Amino acid sequence: MILAKNGDVVIRELEVSDIPKLALYANNEKVSCNLRDAFPNPYTMDDAVRFVEMAAAKDPKTIFAIQYKGDYVGNISLTPGSDVYRKSAEIGYFIGEPFWNKGIVTKAVKLITRYGFENMDIVRIHTGIFEYNKASQRVLEKCGFRKEGIFTKSICKKGELYDEIRYALIRERNIL
Repeated sequence: MILAKNGDVVIRELEVSDIPKLALYANNEKVSCNLRDAFPNPYTMDDAVRFVEMAAAKDPKTIFAIQYKGDYVGNISLTPGSDVYRKSAEIGYFIGEPFWNKGIVTKAVKLITRYGFENMDIVRIHTGIFEYNKASQRVLEKCGFRKEGIFTKSICKKGELYDEIRYALIRERNIL
């Protein structure tokens, strides 16, 4: 099922046929170094199978495929908060290295934020980016996200401490 489309970029539900490419693109240190440790490295075919099964079991769906020119290239998620955070959602994403610097993630982030604001009962989308992930910071800024703060030395990745830069986008009144 397609959620949103902008030219050659589509956000759709994950499919079993995405598993081989997910395993291929995710098994890359340049990808995993920017993601939480729950994202395994190395990333195996079994990891990809488990991930797609987990995403399919979610109700409502919160994890989607990014498709570029008809091919699976990565994932994007929009996870609603709960309790006092129920009007917020966290965005997360990655694409395979062969597709970097093509504007794909910028289009995908715009698509999923529009989808979230129009179809979910949320007013805020947020995320935390590792200080060294400048490309992701630029993507969010191009999509209208604002830097809300820096959580100093809050990330421990591979035994090193890094700052987390928090970004958020608030639903504009004109799309309420």
